[in-house]
Amino acid sequence: MSKFFKYFEYAYVAFALLFFATAIYEWNIDRSRSYVLLFMGAIAVFMFFFKRRFRRRFEERNKP
Repeated sequence: MSKFFKYFEYAYVAFALLFFATAIYEWNIDRSRSYVLLFMGAIAVFMFFFKRRFRRRFEERNKP
């Protein structure tokens, strides 16, 4: 089960890259949407680090 969570963490990185790329692409078209996408990308990066830290704590706690 731990491997599933480990791979799922990287989905946050993929979404962050997608959000950042879309924000850059739409910067000159609609700035307000770009700001929302940048915010969502920042949240995705934060979630990656948060989930990784939480998973590592959980693994350390369950070590025999």
